[in-house]
Amino acid sequence: MSEGLNSWTGLGNLGADPELRTTQSGVSWLRMRLATTERYLDKDKAWQEKTEWHSCTIFGKRAEALHKILKKGSRIYVSGPLRTSEYEKDGVKRYSTEVIVRQVLFAGDGGQRRADPSGPDAPRSPRADAPPPQDDVPQDDFGYDSKGGDDEIPF
Repeated sequence: MSEGLNSWTGLGNLGADPELRTTQSGVSWLRMRLATTERYLDKDKAWQEKTEWHSCTIFGKRAEALHKILKKGSRIYVSGPLRTSEYEKDGVKRYSTEVIVRQVLFAGDGGQRRADPSGPDAPRSPRADAPPPQDDVPQDDFGYDSKGGDDEIPF
C-alpha cells in the first residue's frame, strides 16, 4: 500500500470565541470555527466574496494556552490533517470533517487595531543583535554574495 498525504492549510479569522472543553480522561481540547474568504471577479467584472467555514480542533496544553489568547476575529494560520467522523441525527447518518490543528501561527489582529503609541508609520529601530549592514558586498535578490564566493550548492 502506498503512503498518502493528509494535510490542510488555511488562513482566516475566527468567527466566534473558541470553546475549551475537557474529555472524560482529562485531556483539554479547543474547538474553533475558522472563516476563510475568497475574493474574485465575476463575469460582469464585479467583485464577489465567498466564505467557507472550517471546524478546527487543538488538543492538550496548547489548547489551554491558546484559549487565553484567541478570540473572535483573531487572524490565524492553521495546518494539520483532516478527520472525518460519522454520527447519527434523527435516524440519518451524517458526517463531519474537522482540521486537527498541529500548527498555529498568529497572522495579525483580524482588523481589530491595537493602540500603538509609536504609530503605524513610526520608524522601527534595528534589533540590537542584528548584524550591521554590509554595503560593500553586492548581493542578489536572495541575499547571496554575488561576487562569486563558494559555488557549492548546500543541498
